Amino acid sequence: MATPRKSQISLDDTPYYHCISRCVRRAFLCGEDQFSGRSYEHRRQWIVDRIKELSSIFAIKTCAYAVLSNHTHTVLYVSREKALSWTAQEVTDRWYKLYGGNVLVNRFVTGEAKTAAEHKAATQQIEIWRTRLYDISWYMRSLNEHIARKANHEDGCTGRFWEGRFKSQALLDDAALLTCMSYVDLNPVRAGMATTPEESDYTSIQERIRAIKLTCQTDQTTANTLIPTPTGLMPFVGGEHIEKEQGVPFYITDYLQLTDWTGMAIRNEASAPCSRPLPTIHVGNKSGAIPSDIAPILERLNIAPEAWLDNIRHYGTLYSRAVGAKENIARYCEGLNQSWICGVRAAQQLYKPIPI
Repeated sequence: MATPRKSQISLDDTPYYHCISRCVRRAFLCGEDQFSGRSYEHRRQWIVDRIKELSSIFAIKTCAYAVLSNHTHTVLYVSREKALSWTAQEVTDRWYKLYGGNVLVNRFVTGEAKTAAEHKAATQQIEIWRTRLYDISWYMRSLNEHIARKANHEDGCTGRFWEGRFKSQALLDDAALLTCMSYVDLNPVRAGMATTPEESDYTSIQERIRAIKLTCQTDQTTANTLIPTPTGLMPFVGGEHIEKEQGVPFYITDYLQLTDWTGMAIRNEASAPCSRPLPTIHVGNKSGAIPSDIAPILERLNIAPEAWLDNIRHYGTLYSRAVGAKENIARYCEGLNQSWICGVRAAQQLYKPIPI
């Protein structure tokens, strides 16, 4: 039996989620259709633009995204506290950017509602909207329905554009977030659509690299702190767990170095003869080793370097509803009233044993 989406998304477990949407029949409805020769590349930009717009309305920010020819990936951060801090006027203004108005609420926010019954009904409606503005299901609905309507209008047809509902995956700790973001940002490289992250069109990592180039910064410390974050994306705020602004808990330079090296390793593997064995990944100055300047980010997150590449290569088949350390997955399963989900074995390999 399928688990309801509202049960799979638990903000008490994590605010980070990986969401995937696929076009119907996995058709090339957002890229270059190799069969008909028609180009739908502009639709990929539609999706990027809509993600940006929704990030300015919802209390949901984007850590990473990749828009491919027939599916999209988004890594989202839900800020429930931010939504709860909005005034009734802020909630109403944000909701009206997406959907139609409500006469009773209009009277309430302008001070025209006089009776207690009117106040109560308007307040209840505003609280419903507030809840929806930090709800991933409503976010994905606002993204996918908008794109489907535009595409169907352009094609002069009706019918489904997306293949059922989106899939969600809970990212239960920082290591899971790093692994998933790298997997998402490197999707075009893995698919052979690009050779480097910088050339990966319609991805968040391409946006971040362009932002770095615009700053022309050379000092690593300055680059980590002063690089402007592209609109709609979560900033990188470093690796220390201290009180600071909300953001991705890594340094941007560490992340870009890691993904660049990982993408190069995946690309080299794809171009190598099939008969050659896969290289063993170690930390150190050996052939196929993770460079010493990249390894520290994995060490900080207790990630086994030898399992890193395998997890990025096969992420889509290794994990299902949740990614994280074994104990975090077990806790998440308990909330779902399930004894097991796919990904426990992969987690045991990815996370190094903690010394007792």
